[in-house]
Amino acid sequence: MAVTTKEIKELRELTGAGMLDCKKALEEAGGDIEKAVVILRERGLAKAVSKASRHAGEGRVEAYIHPPGRLGALVEVRCETDFVALTDEFKQLAKDLAMQVAAASPKWVSREQVPEEVIESEKNIYKNKAEAEGRPAQAVPRIVEGQLENFFKENCLLEQPYFRDPKRQIKDVIAEYSAKLGEKVEVTRFARFNVKEG
Repeated sequence: MAVTTKEIKELRELTGAGMLDCKKALEEAGGDIEKAVVILRERGLAKAVSKASRHAGEGRVEAYIHPPGRLGALVEVRCETDFVALTDEFKQLAKDLAMQVAAASPKWVSREQVPEEVIESEKNIYKNKAEAEGRPAQAVPRIVEGQLENFFKENCLLEQPYFRDPKRQIKDVIAEYSAKLGEKVEVTRFARFNVKEG
């Protein structure tokens, strides 16, 4: 059975699982969202949402310096216990996230951190460009929304494609680690340094 993007999005918002996992679960459940939630929970992929309200008071700061030492990043990744913070899986996630920051140069952790004035400015740019290109007036709002989504994917760490697997976003990778480790996992902040940009 074919499932719609709307159904996949709804299941993803309910569970925090990745898009592909949501699609597979919906197909398996014959389009029934409640059954799909159960399938994801059984696979351990929906655990991250139930942990979202927990306090992540432990974690680690990880650094990545790209040879020959002109580009680097620091990232703070949090979890609930020092036990998890010391696991190889958590350390690997933190290292990968530091490499992601160095390589992809995000400006914010999430879209919620993007200042409203930046969003409005981007919308105006996309609107003016679409109008200058002679696009139909009824298509302009859709074009603006599409361009804004691309802006978030380029500039927000959690929205970016994961450098090890571009089909997955960073937020999907974090949700998977959260499910695997059994704790809330989150990126709280990062810094990127580039001698040539300084």
